[in-house]
Amino acid sequence: MASVSEVRRRTVSSAITLDALSKRFPGQSDAAVKQVSLAIQPGEIFVVMGLSGSGKSTLLRMINGLIEPSSGSVEVRGQNLSKLSKRELNHLRRQAMAMVFQSFALFPQRSVLDNAAFGLEVAGLPKAKRLAPARRALERVGLGHQLNQKPAQLSGGMQQRVGLARALALDPPILLMDEAFSALDPLIRRDMQDLLLDLQAEHRRTVVFISHDLDEAIRLGDRIALMQSGQVLQCGTPLELLTAPVSPEVRAFFKGVDRGAVLNLEHILEPCPESMVLPGGAAPAATAHQRLCFGLNQAGQFLGVISPQDGWIQADAAGALDSKLLVNAAIAAVARSPWPTPVLDRDRRLLGVVTPRRLLETLRESEQ
Repeated sequence: MASVSEVRRRTVSSAITLDALSKRFPGQSDAAVKQVSLAIQPGEIFVVMGLSGSGKSTLLRMINGLIEPSSGSVEVRGQNLSKLSKRELNHLRRQAMAMVFQSFALFPQRSVLDNAAFGLEVAGLPKAKRLAPARRALERVGLGHQLNQKPAQLSGGMQQRVGLARALALDPPILLMDEAFSALDPLIRRDMQDLLLDLQAEHRRTVVFISHDLDEAIRLGDRIALMQSGQVLQCGTPLELLTAPVSPEVRAFFKGVDRGAVLNLEHILEPCPESMVLPGGAAPAATAHQRLCFGLNQAGQFLGVISPQDGWIQADAAGALDSKLLVNAAIAAVARSPWPTPVLDRDRRLLGVVTPRRLLETLRESEQ
């Protein structure tokens, strides 16, 4: 987790900065949130995860000013929320933040279009100016043909798409999502995750996503803050939390996670069996080598495989894989390869190989 001093240094460039943030509700002996310091960067999907009662939803409500901290501060785009008047806070919310709730929060008597336009209505836009962006947002989430239907006529997944469209219609730089997909069945939930990732690829927003589901956090999060009993146990990329847990609690939380969905091939490399530099990049003679060997040019770039059985195989037919490819995505290719699979960096330099044995060892670690 970032130190308080580091958070302060990064305040100017951060979309959201939490500095020693705490919240104790009246009548409670223990604080719901304890001394949380985080810097959430522009354009990232930042997942706050933990079990029920960990403090994650309280944290989110302090970020948008719905709950006032007991101590510490929240800065959104450089503005300290505690120093804003109620009018200024409402203005910041309308201009910079939109929220998507677990409960959909739709008005049953309103049409899908009017529900999607509600945030713009609250912001004071006349009807003529709010319906067009609401319609565009609904079309983007796949509901362009349901504009006049009522929420009760839609499935749960469609209702959540309306809630997301209502937030997108505001075109907010910051999107706050509180367990937004947790009420959906697994297939619809994955569809909504795909939609969020597609939207993020088209237009990067700062997304703070609350979840209690580890697979969802790993799939969506650029970084994850893992909370327990109001404290952040660790904050980092999914890979950092999986491979370098800072405490037994973090290690236990990630036990059994699908490592193949997090690790890239570069993390499970083995040394090359043998390699040789081919002068001028020329293909070797068929009898040039009697053992499996990888051919490289002077810069270390992969040219092909020299196989005792098949002779010279050019790089484009040798089954090389990108080092950034996820382990799960490489399973079929590694299983088909008659030799250890060469793994290349972005400049096509040979970094090492992946064998079926190493790949299976990696996947088995997920089950232990």
